[in-house]
Amino acid sequence: MTLNKQIFEVFFREKPAMMLVELKNANSQIYASVLAKQIDCTYSHVVKILQEMQKAELIKFKKEGRLKLLELTTKGRDVASNIETIRSIL
Repeated sequence: MTLNKQIFEVFFREKPAMMLVELKNANSQIYASVLAKQIDCTYSHVVKILQEMQKAELIKFKKEGRLKLLELTTKGRDVASNIETIRSIL
């Protein structure tokens, strides 16, 4: 593990930060199971984190048929951008 990665993890929990960045950089609509695979995390853990993010108004769920698509709010997009900026500085 590089020093940059270690210091980043001191300030941020890795999986939630990665989730926001992945959602921000997604080229298409995304849902929880895809996100779980992308960040190498269990589906249940991802859903638990997403529920907390929804309470914090960082994401919203958009129901399309049987799928619950994920969408960043403006606040969520700002946080994800700032996480990327901090990661690049470290």
